[in-house]
Amino acid sequence: MAHLFEREIAGKQLRIESGSLAGQANGAVTVRYGDTLVLVTAVASPHPREGIDFFPLTVDYEERLYAAGKIPGSFFRREGRPTQGAILTMRLTDRPLRPLFPKGMRNDVQVIITALSADQENDPDILAIIGASAALSISDIPFNGPIAATRVGYVDGRLVGNPTFQQLDDSTLDLVVGGTRDGVVMVEAGAKGVSEDILIQAMKMAQIINVEVVDLIDEMTQAIGKPKFHVRTPEGLPGELESAVKSAIDGKLDEVLFSPGLKAAREAGVASVKARVIERLSSEYPADKVAVAFEDRVKVEVRNRILERGIRPDGRGLKEIRPIESQVGLLPRTHGSGLFTRGETQVLTITTLGSLREGQRIDSISLEVNKRYMHHYNFPPYSTGEAKRIGGAGRREIGHGALAERALLPVIPDDEEFPYTIRLVSEVLSSNGSTSMASVCGSTLSLMDAGVPIKAPVAGVAMGLIKGEGEAFAVLTDIQGMEDVLGDMDFKVAGTEGGVTALQMDMKSTGISFAIITEALAQAREGRLHILDRMRDAITEVRSDLSQYAPRMTSIKIDTEKIGAIIGPGGKTIRSIIEETKATIDVHDDGVIIIGSTTQEGARRAIEIIESLTKEVEVGAIYTGKVVRIMNFGAFVELLPGKDGMVHISELADHRVGAVEDVVKVGDEIMVMVTEIDRMGRINLSHRAVLEGLGSGGARVRDGAGGSDERRGPPPGRGPRPVGAGDRDRGPRPG
Repeated sequence: MAHLFEREIAGKQLRIESGSLAGQANGAVTVRYGDTLVLVTAVASPHPREGIDFFPLTVDYEERLYAAGKIPGSFFRREGRPTQGAILTMRLTDRPLRPLFPKGMRNDVQVIITALSADQENDPDILAIIGASAALSISDIPFNGPIAATRVGYVDGRLVGNPTFQQLDDSTLDLVVGGTRDGVVMVEAGAKGVSEDILIQAMKMAQIINVEVVDLIDEMTQAIGKPKFHVRTPEGLPGELESAVKSAIDGKLDEVLFSPGLKAAREAGVASVKARVIERLSSEYPADKVAVAFEDRVKVEVRNRILERGIRPDGRGLKEIRPIESQVGLLPRTHGSGLFTRGETQVLTITTLGSLREGQRIDSISLEVNKRYMHHYNFPPYSTGEAKRIGGAGRREIGHGALAERALLPVIPDDEEFPYTIRLVSEVLSSNGSTSMASVCGSTLSLMDAGVPIKAPVAGVAMGLIKGEGEAFAVLTDIQGMEDVLGDMDFKVAGTEGGVTALQMDMKSTGISFAIITEALAQAREGRLHILDRMRDAITEVRSDLSQYAPRMTSIKIDTEKIGAIIGPGGKTIRSIIEETKATIDVHDDGVIIIGSTTQEGARRAIEIIESLTKEVEVGAIYTGKVVRIMNFGAFVELLPGKDGMVHISELADHRVGAVEDVVKVGDEIMVMVTEIDRMGRINLSHRAVLEGLGSGGARVRDGAGGSDERRGPPPGRGPRPVGAGDRDRGPRPG
């Protein structure tokens, strides 16, 4: 039996239905907003997975092109591996769900979202989060929800809830907030340099809408929800073991945790203390239980020291940033490179420039786009001192690359100002926290080194949080790995001096107050400005010229009606130009043509050919053309590529001509004047007029062999003799 629950959310009906589809799943719902509709299922294994120390949650998003009435363009006409957009939707859904499952749960849980209908106005990602929350809430799977998600834009100075794709095009903000009734648990945002105040206002608006959706899911759960099954969690530790571990540590952690030094030395020191504690208590307690109690004690020690004394692992203060070093121009043959080092986190970013045709075409159930700027992030195992198999980019790498890409997007020049495809690759060389924000900084350095005219430098910093009893909390600037693991929040903020360009926040608890978010954003701005100052030590402004190894792009504009002449039948003409000049040529519908070449000569020649193809023949102008066909009444001469005119036999010479072949042959070059273009577009030519003009002191000449400059014809007796002049019996002038 179908059960429908609906409510008006941000001006449109949100409909959640259950009971008619996917009946064997633990929980299944469809969510509809406008004409976008997703099916979301939640399934859990009945028994916990043995031998693991993490919660095995999997979120998959199936993007079916039939949802938008499209057939896949692959060879088999079938969807292949998930697109980057699909993977980002999986991560966006996973992040707010994960902290709301019972601690210690080890049952496999799989959430599958299938986009069944897409109206190309409303993004399915918000519906995916709402649907996952609803499916879990009505199921028998233990879940401490519900949660909801809302997107907020900032269009023409006002906040817009759940904007359409068209509204987002005009928006300076794209913010997604996931939250419970109690507070915010996840934030994802891209912005065009908006202020922290606007971000806070947008988050508050999103959270108000979230509570409305949570109310709807609660109503649904009370009506059709199933009783939750019991979760078998690891046994708790006896209180006397915790006390024994604390006594055995006896302050030995202080000297290894809270003093400057490398991560490896700190980890080795902690491991040494741990080994001594296990050895000391091994006769009374199992070693594995002692190890767990020790890790718990380390977490308590670190958190208490931060909250009570403001001292962090490695001895820094709450707002203190690790030492920063920046370098540019490290790699001799790349188009641009930047190395950013912050403490033990180090990222090398390389810029590669290409023609616009080398951009990435993305065909999804949403709008089709061509990306000319992309950022890829690599995280090799040596960056953490490990030896592992190297595979393709995983969800984490794709997510980090997308975050850094979003942070730089607002400062990338448009294709009219800078007609290049831009690819950035960030190689993480060493990792101790916040590698995605280091990628943002390295990208800025690399772009400036490459000569890309970015609007402003961008830097990023990761903020952390330690929550204590009651209202006590501490916000940390530039968190490192241990603080990320032991803390309550990972809050990444990137931007320019003027404002925020990207933001990503994840919580490990059930919510966070706006007071904490406000303080974290203000503290992040201080850190961002400090980092931007340190980056200027390496490069203060964009290089004035591109690398000698980068292609040079030239833009010209032609009449749109001439585009066909450039392309030619079946692309024959443009392919021949590319083959001859070794240049890349991108033709746009508005008549703009982008020519790219690594040599100036190649670009110049391509422009000459294109201009000759699009020039108009002018009456009274003289051209040097090639004879392409001979008839008994005259010769056809190619003036410009694809444009022929006819010289009548009576106009071939200044004397009577018995046969056309007596004057010209196919392949000969001949100077002709355009005497008429009739109403049918036929071009009439005269060689006789040229001879007479030369005899009278010169004429205006156009060179049909490729040049486009006007010039005076040679005076009498100078330059090459025109075909047919002076080497035959002149005879009488025709009467």
